[in-house]
Amino acid sequence: MKAAVFVGPGQLELREVPTPHAGEGEIVLKTGSNTVCGTDVRIMKGEKSAGVRPGVILGHEISGYVHEIGKGVEGYAEGDLVGINPTVSCGTCFYCRTGAEHLCERAELFGYAIDGGLADYVLIPKQAVARRALYKAADHLTPAEVSLGEPLGCVLNGVANYEPKMGDTVLIIGAGPIGLLHVMVNKYLGASQIIVSNTGEERLKIARELGATAVVDPTTTDLEEYVRSLTDGRGADVTVVCIGRNELFQQALECTRPKGHVSAFAGFAKGSLSEMDPNLIHYNELVVTGGSNTSRANYEKALRLIGEGAVNAKALHTDTYALDDLFAALDRVQSGEALKVSVVPN
Repeated sequence: MKAAVFVGPGQLELREVPTPHAGEGEIVLKTGSNTVCGTDVRIMKGEKSAGVRPGVILGHEISGYVHEIGKGVEGYAEGDLVGINPTVSCGTCFYCRTGAEHLCERAELFGYAIDGGLADYVLIPKQAVARRALYKAADHLTPAEVSLGEPLGCVLNGVANYEPKMGDTVLIIGAGPIGLLHVMVNKYLGASQIIVSNTGEERLKIARELGATAVVDPTTTDLEEYVRSLTDGRGADVTVVCIGRNELFQQALECTRPKGHVSAFAGFAKGSLSEMDPNLIHYNELVVTGGSNTSRANYEKALRLIGEGAVNAKALHTDTYALDDLFAALDRVQSGEALKVSVVPN
């Protein structure tokens, strides 16, 4: 089969590799879709290396059709459309035992250590099957929509940490795919105002279409003043940073009311530091949280919300490329012009 193999930093090759077969306790999927994440690009460039195995097939936003079922596996049938929770936890470490399996000390991830979805077929190892990494999707969904269960699951994890309440004003900094998922989830949860900050009219237009009540370009309007003008001078109840630029963390603190929540949801460059005024946290009693990966429960909830139409995943899927055109797909992702790019077998 054909697969995108990560050789080392800056080296990604489209190769012919052996087609996997299901051993005992395993499943093989025929790939339906692998949507490309910014993390895939960071791994390819060598900017993200923790847990990444040289020689791995990239791709962690995966959906596929059950192709082969190994001995002893029950609950799946050939042809089922399924999504994959890419974080395979051990089930026994401190975090797995205390309800935070997505932070598992010994986790292995598809597209990092386990071969991922930028290939014609994907092997689901015995541990992943046993830990319930596969979830059946609603029949009416497309493979690309199912692929987006993974980033939505991560967003749901972050939302659970910053705890928005019905009627809140939520400021979302960044209108990329992740920012737009935060828009849709907060709309679903009953936010009274959703303010989106981003440069570029097209992204702000999409944000409005998906539920933002106000949009602002911070290069032409003072963001803090704008947010305070919409909140009787208080600031946002919740601010979510969805762009990994260090200066935005300070901006988020400035825009948030006392007793509010700030989420550093975006991934920032490894080793980077942010300058901030800690007194904003101290005197305003701000709660600062993050968001990393998705648990099985949040992944399952994500597929349900997509299936019910509560989150419009289809609106984020803008481009589809064949696996043979992988490098064109990656260029499209890096251009910033697309939202979610799906790569499918030829």
